[in-house]
Amino acid sequence: MKPLKKIELPPLPYKYNALEPVISQKIMELHHDKHHLAYVKGANTALEKLVKARKGELEIDVKALLRDLSFHMNGHLLHSLFWNNMQPPQDDNLPGGLVGDLINKSFGSFEAFKREFSGAAKTVEGVGWAILAVDDEDNLYVVQIEKHNLMHIATLKPLLVLDVWEHAYYLDYLNNRARYVEEWWKVVNWDDVDKNLQR
Repeated sequence: MKPLKKIELPPLPYKYNALEPVISQKIMELHHDKHHLAYVKGANTALEKLVKARKGELEIDVKALLRDLSFHMNGHLLHSLFWNNMQPPQDDNLPGGLVGDLINKSFGSFEAFKREFSGAAKTVEGVGWAILAVDDEDNLYVVQIEKHNLMHIATLKPLLVLDVWEHAYYLDYLNNRARYVEEWWKVVNWDDVDKNLQR
């Protein structure tokens, strides 16, 4: 039986303070080194139990274990995308390339897309994510995911993700999620989003 590969915490593609003043060094240290690492550890624990269960060495509550795996693995995958979706703050940060063209085609304009995506980010119930995703026909969708694994639409491929769990912004913006969302547009790495689309 092929073993399940252990997942690892990816390094940040920039220094902890690279996103300041939009996102502080302290938040990045806590978010990456504590929160993301917790999802990596949780996913690996679930994978280890799953392997033992497949070998008949452990009895499991299948529903609970698969829920844990889904929660932690999606937390890891979304955060891995999130770090690369960002770069040091840019003035007049607008998408170009294929993703810019597709945003204009799908939403009518970048401003219309930004309103819809920001609205999704500001109104996720509880904790979760706003996501720009694409289907196999190059249709773009803005979706909300609660926690890491509720309301996901199967087969859609995420291109751009925004974490709106409180640990992503509270030290800098307190309970003002809307201000965090508006400031976040300055650090979007559109080159990375375009690469995700072209893949």
